[in-house]
Amino acid sequence: MIYLSRKLHFSAAHVYWVDEWTEEENQRVFGLCSNRHGHGHDYVLEIMVRGELDPKSGIVVNITDIDRVAKGLIESELDGKFLDREHPYFQEHMPTTENIVRYLWEALDGKFPDCELYQLILRENHYLHAEKGRDSMVRLTRKYHFSAAHRLHSYLLSDEENKRIFGKCNNPNGHGHNYYLEVTVQGEPDSVTGMVMNLADLDHIVDEVVIKKFDHKHLNLDTEEFKDLNPTSDVVVKVICEMLAPRIPKLFKVGLWETEKNYFEYYA
Repeated sequence: MIYLSRKLHFSAAHVYWVDEWTEEENQRVFGLCSNRHGHGHDYVLEIMVRGELDPKSGIVVNITDIDRVAKGLIESELDGKFLDREHPYFQEHMPTTENIVRYLWEALDGKFPDCELYQLILRENHYLHAEKGRDSMVRLTRKYHFSAAHRLHSYLLSDEENKRIFGKCNNPNGHGHNYYLEVTVQGEPDSVTGMVMNLADLDHIVDEVVIKKFDHKHLNLDTEEFKDLNPTSDVVVKVICEMLAPRIPKLFKVGLWETEKNYFEYYA
C-alpha cells in the first residue's frame, strides 16, 4: 500500500458568533474570533490518499485527478469566500477548523479514482491545525513555545558513561532550547461552538500547568518535575503529557520539538 500526500491552499474569512448568546458570552467563548466584521486565514490543506501501485504506470493515482476533485471543490465553495455568510453548511455549522476539516472529509471521501482518502490535515496557521482520518474522530492540535535550559545527566550512570552517551549535552552548566510543544485533543466538534475543546480553556491549562513552570527555567535546577529525572526530551514529553492528562479529558497526544531536527511525542 502506497500513501501519497498533496498540499492545496485557499483563503477564506469567517466569524465565530452564536446569535442566541450575548455579546459578552460570545467574546468570552470565542475571544478575538467573535469580531462581527470577521477575520480570515490562508489555509493549507494536506490530502493523503492510499492505494496499490499500478504496475503499468508506476503510480497509485494521477496527481491531476486529486487536483481536479479537491481543487474543484475548494475553488467553487471555499476559496475567497466569507464562509458563514456565503456557504450553506457553515451558515448552520460554526466554521471552526474542526468543522471545516470534517466538512471536507465528507465532501471528498470516495471521490478520488483508484485510491482511498486516508487523512486530511487543515492548517489554519503555524500554531493551529485540525485533522480527520479514516476510523478516527476529529483532532485539533495547538502549538506553544517555551525556552528552557537542561543538562543531560543520569545519576544511574557513571560520569564517563554520561559523557559518552550525552557528549556536549552533559556540560555541567547545561545548555538551552527553544521548545515547541504541540497539544492534540480528540473528539467530535461541539454542535454549537464547533470546537473539540474551547481554545481559551486549552490555552489557560497549558499555560498554567506547563509554560509558567518551565519557560525560562533550568529544568534540572528550577523545577520539581525534573529534580530527580534526567530531562531528555524523551522524558520531558512524557512528563508533560502526564501533567496535562488530568486537566484535559480529551487529550490525545503531546508532541515536543526540541530542535527543527528532533521531535518526540507521547500518547495519552
